[in-house]
Amino acid sequence: MPDAALIKKLEAAVEANWEKQVGWLQNLVRFPSVRGKEGPCQDWLAREMAARGWSVDRYTLSEVQMDHLPGFSPVMDTDYQQAVQVVGTVRAPTSTDGGQKGRSLIVQGHVDVVPPGPEEMWQFPPFDPVISGEWMNGRGAHDMKQGVCAMFFAMDALRSLGLAPASDVYVQTVTEEECTGNGALSTLARGYRADAALVPEPTGGTLTRGHVGVMWFRLRIRGVPVHVAVADTGTNAIMSAYAVLNEVYLLTAEINAKAKDHPLFAGMNNPVKFNPGVIRGGDWGSSTPAWCEVDCRIGLLEGTPLAEARQQVLDAVAKAAKGDSFLANNPPEILWNGFQADGFHLKPGSEAERVLGEVHQAVYGEKLVSHVSTGVADVRFYLNYYGIPALCYGPKGEGAYAFDERAHLPSLKKNTLSIASFIAEWCGVRGL
Repeated sequence: MPDAALIKKLEAAVEANWEKQVGWLQNLVRFPSVRGKEGPCQDWLAREMAARGWSVDRYTLSEVQMDHLPGFSPVMDTDYQQAVQVVGTVRAPTSTDGGQKGRSLIVQGHVDVVPPGPEEMWQFPPFDPVISGEWMNGRGAHDMKQGVCAMFFAMDALRSLGLAPASDVYVQTVTEEECTGNGALSTLARGYRADAALVPEPTGGTLTRGHVGVMWFRLRIRGVPVHVAVADTGTNAIMSAYAVLNEVYLLTAEINAKAKDHPLFAGMNNPVKFNPGVIRGGDWGSSTPAWCEVDCRIGLLEGTPLAEARQQVLDAVAKAAKGDSFLANNPPEILWNGFQADGFHLKPGSEAERVLGEVHQAVYGEKLVSHVSTGVADVRFYLNYYGIPALCYGPKGEGAYAFDERAHLPSLKKNTLSIASFIAEWCGVRGL
């Protein structure tokens, strides 16, 4: 069972550091770390790691060969020389027999955030972390910079007590979580391994039992441009794309019908989502558009091979094209660009989950519950491909991807204590 006296001391340490922790999170949220612009945020975090005495490994994705690894996602229109990753290693000494007292741990969070959209539609500016009552505003405050903050200040709570983990801990801040997961994969390609991984995504103090897989693809469609006055003699690529997208929606409905018997998603309404997210097309308002591109996201049920899911999309697009006289002879093109993510299923019974459950019970006074997600998280890499038990467990907030995203500060404080207690229990502790 967890050391109740130590948890009480850690609670006092988290409380003593709380004002500093809130200010630290505000600094983190102020970085507009959208895709391709995460470097300044990551460099600040690297300095924060170094100031804590951790060994810092800063590198970019362009330096890591990983396109041969399972879980890799292809990318276009992205400069990986700007994609900075940071790993802070807190090394524990080995005993005379060459071992360490506790079990090693990876704690990992992502700093990339999705675009905020029209800023005038936010109550407060998206990168101005205003605090109102128990909440902190800001793009990424909820997903998942508060989790990154919890990682750092969980370690700080131990240090405030003159303690450090008795086994190695790797504190990782990555990018690309919102679009490929290649940041997390790069840390594994670089050789970082541990006995367990903890990813404090904003789960509201619950454990992610499983999640769907996700694929991104770009749909490219051609048309025949003519003057709109004789539009019936040409073809409209944008309207052709609409027909193709409707066929993919029908495919999604078929998959969700099968999900009713899925071991993870039975009882959940429509776990697989399809979303045409970005559209570009046409050159002139009075011409039938000769081209259209739509960037799409579709989920897949855990356990469905990616190759099978891709073929289902290809078949749906081909079916739609057959009903169009032009597309039948000029088929749409599918480019797999971004997420090619398998689903995830953390089966009950791991030692890591047992320890987390006991710590959660001690901190929250209630049993740890689990949930399944219709999104994806980086935990899949550790468990699926490297056999590392992976726990997705973090604080709560509101508005991921939405206007007025915000983190719940009391939840962050509680979760920081829970993570600190888990590190102490899983890794053991030693004096500094």
